[in-house]
Amino acid sequence: MAESDDNKKPKKNRRRGNTLENWEVAIVKSMIARGAPFTNDQDILAYFTRPTRSVNHRLISEIRGQTKHKSVKPASADDLDAFLATWPDIDHETGLSFRGDELLIKAREAMIAAVQTFNSAGLTFRAELFIVTSIIAWTYLLHACFKRQGIDYRYPGQKTKEGADKFWDLAHCLKQGKCPAKGGVAKNLKFLLEIRHEIEHRSTSRIDDALGAKLQSCALNFNDLLKREFGAQYGLEKRLPIALQFVSFGAEQRSALKKAAGLPKNLEAAIDTFENGLSEEEMKDPAYRMSYGFVPIAAKTPGGADTAVQIVPPGSAEAGEIEKIILKEVNKIRFPPGKVVEKVQAAGFPKFKIHQHTQLWKKLEAKKDGKGYGCIGDYGHWVWFDRWVDQVILHCEEEGDRYR
Repeated sequence: MAESDDNKKPKKNRRRGNTLENWEVAIVKSMIARGAPFTNDQDILAYFTRPTRSVNHRLISEIRGQTKHKSVKPASADDLDAFLATWPDIDHETGLSFRGDELLIKAREAMIAAVQTFNSAGLTFRAELFIVTSIIAWTYLLHACFKRQGIDYRYPGQKTKEGADKFWDLAHCLKQGKCPAKGGVAKNLKFLLEIRHEIEHRSTSRIDDALGAKLQSCALNFNDLLKREFGAQYGLEKRLPIALQFVSFGAEQRSALKKAAGLPKNLEAAIDTFENGLSEEEMKDPAYRMSYGFVPIAAKTPGGADTAVQIVPPGSAEAGEIEKIILKEVNKIRFPPGKVVEKVQAAGFPKFKIHQHTQLWKKLEAKKDGKGYGCIGDYGHWVWFDRWVDQVILHCEEEGDRYR
């Protein structure tokens, strides 16, 4: 006996979400009932196929033959006329359907709003506004992905106060096995969710500079996943060009920024708790946090004189010079005090504790300018370089069995 279409496994290149919604089925039934010019299944199908969704003509045939969707009533003649009068209801810039691609449109607009808000001059709570708005953007984007996969992203049996379906929040979306946000992307979003919990009911001081690397990754990750899942034509590059910056950092300015970079204690604790659970590889993942080093470049050719950002070919002489500066100023491995103690203990000195570490750096004045043992880190507290770890281990070796 031949296997029915319903029992066949879907082809790998087709998505379960490429189907008609009930309101669309109602419109199709009304088209069929009206007859001309809707006598051909292919002609009807043309109204429901778009770049983000490829619908098989078999669905129209099943509706016409009443083998599927028997319980859906045809749309009224007025509803059909209204549908035809507004078709195609698309955003002319992207080609997205305002009704059928509503989740994707909202996701894009929310992320655009988040980035534009962060880049707006005069705002003093930009990071908080970015985090809240970008979480909305990511939630809509993942809902759009689940919808395309045919995954029901509603909480079963749960309704809002007004009786509407209650959809998964971002944290729940990230727990799903088929969630496309993986690895460092998911870690970045979980970090921002933790920060949101800390800021949504409390007043905070300015945290923009401290969290900038995480926010940069959040925006880039969103754009990458958006293009990978739905197509490069929906990327946000054209809407969000590189912003000009009216700042040039000298030594005095860097020093002043470091002194003013302190975070509220509750945010410091939240960040430390989250990042203590990450491996060194996860901390370095650019999907978790993205930092840039900017080096002023004097253009050598007239054509490059007006270019704000220049892409330097890897392996070129220019890239080699820039790499020296970046590695020297930015990319030193940094350790909080607890990590220093862990590395020293792992080197064979288990009796060396955080108290001894504090006494040692004070005795050697290790935080004094010019020593080169460490610096003020991203969150306004001191971090140590490899050079200091080596110095501590040397001290322990000189003390004989004291710390063994």
